[in-house]
Amino acid sequence: MKDLLTKKRKFIEQEIIELEAGCSAIIQKNLPPKFKDPGSFTIPITIGDLSVGRALLDLGASINLMPLSMLDRVGQVVVKPTRMTLQLADRSIKYPYGVIENMLVKVDKFIFPTDFVVMDMEEDSTIPIILGRPFMKTARAIIDVENGELKLRVQDEVITFNVFEATTLPNDKGACFRVDVLDEVVCEATKKLKNQFQMM
Repeated sequence: MKDLLTKKRKFIEQEIIELEAGCSAIIQKNLPPKFKDPGSFTIPITIGDLSVGRALLDLGASINLMPLSMLDRVGQVVVKPTRMTLQLADRSIKYPYGVIENMLVKVDKFIFPTDFVVMDMEEDSTIPIILGRPFMKTARAIIDVENGELKLRVQDEVITFNVFEATTLPNDKGACFRVDVLDEVVCEATKKLKNQFQMM
């Protein structure tokens, strides 16, 4: 037994040694170029009349997640109770507030029915909603990480978002303008006061 374990293999000068693909690629310098992180894929969404802002598309999430604080702004929705438990990455267990079914989420010109798990959690100010694999399947999402493109499809129509370019948020809010007429009011008040003091 000792001979089997300690016996060294002798190299034969004319022997051909086959290398595995990884080792061969390094020697031949056939490795693809290494790219920087393209960043996260986010898209602007609207729920009802509420422009939510950006939502994170997360291939690692098996649910679509909405913070409880957003319910007041969304409006009248039916939140169904659930016995679901969520195990987070740190192995802690969280219990959702409830589930919203078939909420209409507008992305550009497309509208998708989406189920959300509602959690009592702190709302992220820039990306309050996480859209997981169920949404991406409904939206028939195609992610091209190399080009930084995300495509959503409905039948034959396609919309494309580029993660490298800033995507503008929908402008659903009306414009508000301020007009300064303070100078005229001050001038009139000053004249009245001067006239009153001159009469005294």
